[in-house]
This record gives sequence, C-alpha cells and structure tokens, in this order.
Amino acid sequence: MMSNPNPLPPSPNAPTWVPVLLDQVSRSFEIAEPEEILAWALSTFNEGLAIGTAFGVSGVVLMDMALQIKPDAEIFYIDTELFFDETYELIRKLEDRYGRAFTRYAPDLSVDAQAERFGAELWSRDSDQCCLMRKVLPMRRALQGRTGWVTALRRDQAGTRADTPIVALNRKFNVVKVAPLANWTERQIWQYVFDRQLPYNILHDYGYPSIGCRPCTQPVREGEDLRAGRWRGSDKTECGLHL
Repeated sequence: MMSNPNPLPPSPNAPTWVPVLLDQVSRSFEIAEPEEILAWALSTFNEGLAIGTAFGVSGVVLMDMALQIKPDAEIFYIDTELFFDETYELIRKLEDRYGRAFTRYAPDLSVDAQAERFGAELWSRDSDQCCLMRKVLPMRRALQGRTGWVTALRRDQAGTRADTPIVALNRKFNVVKVAPLANWTERQIWQYVFDRQLPYNILHDYGYPSIGCRPCTQPVREGEDLRAGRWRGSDKTECGLHL
C-alpha cells in the first residue's frame, strides 16, 4: 500500500500552496518510488495536472509509469519543429503503443517564418531568443490554467540539475512542478526500458544521451555530463524551461 506523506488537501490552484510546505512534501518523497510520487500528483491535481515529455529516455519512462496509473492522463510535448527525424518516428511508435495521441504545442512561427523575420539559423546567433520562441512561449500555453506539471528531470543529468527538488512551486509558469524521477540514475532508467520493452530514440545508441533540437544537439564524449552535447561550444546549459 502506498503511504501518503502529503499533509495537505488537494490544491485548487498552484498559488495557494505555501512553498515551505511543498518543501516538506518534497523531502518526504526522497525515499519514495516514482510511481508513488506520480500517483500523489495525479490524485492531488486531478485534471489540473499535465505531464510533459521531450521523448528522451527519461520522458518515455515517465509517460509509461503515468499511463499505467491513469491511461487518460494528459501527456503533452513542445514540438519545436526542429526535432531529429528519429524523434518524430519515436512519437509515432509511442502513440501506436498506447493507442492515443499526445497533445502537441508548437511555436507561433514556423521555422521558415522565423528565418524570414529574424534571419536564417537564429539558433546559431541567439540561441536564447530561439529557445524562447520555440520552447518557452509554447510551454506557457501548454501550462496555462494548469495547477501541476510533471517533468522527467533527473539530478544525475547535469551539474545544473543536481539539486532538483521532487516537488516545488514553479513561479515562472505558476504551477507546482513535480519531478518523480529526480533520484533515479541513468542505469535505473535503462533497466526500466528493457524490463518494459519500451521503444526509445535510436540516437541514444549513437552517443546522444540527451536529445533536443537537431541543430543544437551533438553526441557526448566519454566522461562528460549527459547533457554536454547540448549547445556545445557555448556556456548555455538549459533552454529556459527549467531555469
């Protein structure tokens, strides 16, 4: 039987949560299994909860866990329209596996329209502006009216994510952000994938542990952080969704 470490009633909206109490909830989940954390989030936020994925291996695991608990759970993704072909192929495989479509949010400007307005390959000149338009602003639409957001962030993915809380108030998007996999390791993630025979992005087999937009993602070298291939050659480490 699952324990319930949450001393609070379900919240009608994110701003009513007191951050210090969310911190207590977060710390109480440090030894909990991801499925337990997901079950808490799904029951606490009900229809206000959205589960986001970028279709990396952790995102696939998160989706699978959530859909086993609640087959009609809201699963969404931000399609920057700059994914690798392998990522789009994975989306098709996952939608076939679960017999449903996931909710897609896209930027207001197509890649061609962005090039016409801001010049070709904006990502190579101002990646922050590109990420703002192609990721952050669509995320605002995805989370509008939501009270909870579940993400596949893990602490072992990069030094910048080492202190990721399991539960916290996210003021940027005005939601409670939940990271059920925060404590899991790369090895645990892959063991789950193999045990459940889940499809995954084939690029993971070719040195891409973290996969984002095609122009800004490269393979990593041995000994590097899992996200070292993102925006290589710059000091950028995050797209802005998790800052």
